[in-house]
Amino acid sequence: MNGNTPYAGTPGVTEAGHRANADVPELSPEQKESLRDSVAAIAARTRDFLPDEYVVGSQVADDSDGPRAQVAVQPPVGHPVSAGFQPDIDDFDGDDLVSHEESEVARGLAASAALQVKQAMGDDITPTAR
Repeated sequence: MNGNTPYAGTPGVTEAGHRANADVPELSPEQKESLRDSVAAIAARTRDFLPDEYVVGSQVADDSDGPRAQVAVQPPVGHPVSAGFQPDIDDFDGDDLVSHEESEVARGLAASAALQVKQAMGDDITPTAR
């Protein structure tokens, strides 16, 4: 049963009671700000693609594995969609986050959210025009 807990350790890799990934990246305050700016840009671009009925949010948090960024969209009907990533120290050029194709991520999130609405609505809707 202890093999299922993070405290048991991986035989031959991690001792019991120690973290498996002791090399969690520590970002400087400038790198954290760059990460927040990048995630905010993705959220803003996603909002530009969608009507006001869609709720777009973003979050940057420190996870046990290091910093984690996420952007999520809650469509008016259907399931929420999200995109997230964990940047590594190699993803930064000095203090600036190297582009993660913010526009492409925003476009994909918007398309996925629109698809959720379409799937939730089904084919039972009468078209308003032809």
